[in-house]
Amino acid sequence: MDGYGPDERALFESGSAVLFESIVSQGGITADDARIAPEAPERPAFDLLVDLGLVQLDKESGTWVPEDPSSVQSRVVSPLSQEGAKLLEESSHWARVFGGLSQSWRRSPMASARGPFTHIHDEAIGPFLTGLVSECEEEMLTAQPQTGRDAQSLAAAALRDTQMLERGTKMRTLYQHSARRSSITHKYVAAVTARGAEVRTLDEFFNRMIVFDRRIAVIPGREDLRVAIAIREPSVVAYLVDIFERTWERARPFTNRETSMMKDIAAEQRAMTIRMLIEGHSDPVSAKRLGVSPRTYAGYVADLKEEYESETRFQLGYTMGQQGVSGTEDGD
Repeated sequence: MDGYGPDERALFESGSAVLFESIVSQGGITADDARIAPEAPERPAFDLLVDLGLVQLDKESGTWVPEDPSSVQSRVVSPLSQEGAKLLEESSHWARVFGGLSQSWRRSPMASARGPFTHIHDEAIGPFLTGLVSECEEEMLTAQPQTGRDAQSLAAAALRDTQMLERGTKMRTLYQHSARRSSITHKYVAAVTARGAEVRTLDEFFNRMIVFDRRIAVIPGREDLRVAIAIREPSVVAYLVDIFERTWERARPFTNRETSMMKDIAAEQRAMTIRMLIEGHSDPVSAKRLGVSPRTYAGYVADLKEEYESETRFQLGYTMGQQGVSGTEDGD
């Protein structure tokens, strides 16, 4: 039997499975049923059921009857599992060879001659980071200031990072508080913390950074260029690690059981919104520093206007000034 890919699986989920359940409930479907006519919308879904062997034609009655799905499942899933195992084994061989080459490169005079800073551009950034993760032996420190990672990239990161954690490597990740409102981030955090990673969040803005074994730090280049900079200078890496540690100490643990903590986190975000207003930052800048969308930030400001009974931002600032509100008060 030929293998089945994402297109067939999508059709199976959206159409074939529903049709199969209907056939089961009816005890079969006649060959002249309008749903399986050549021009019927359900016909591709039905053809897939036939191809999978989930329905068989009873020639005596002219009826298509359903078959036990468990007997078909192994014929479909097992080849995929075997192919996946082969790909994982092949990828490990490639990673081992490249790992040896990377070690040879780092020991060579050429690596020293190019200096402690390496610029990685565009599409090369992802494979470069993947290689560093595969080589990481002791600990990976990551700072992700915003939640702008889509489901696909987070799923890939979860697979990559969990494999690293299962090797025994430690991992600590720092997000902003706004990450707690992202369902896909919660799934990622659940996956990595189940394997020993630690994740915390902070109200303050910080720059993106990844540090591998306190030996190599990767930071973004200029904002208008898709460039990452790998830093191997020990004193600079140590400085960046110190910044991470100081920030980590002020952050709050990120768990999936944190209802009692959300009140404090909301208060911290409110206080930072007040500071952004007092300091006169624009909405886009303030939203970025809080790690939220401009619309969400506008909602924070609207809540403050309502709280202080102000119609404009000027009135809001004046009222807060009159009351001595600065956004730095304890419990604000």
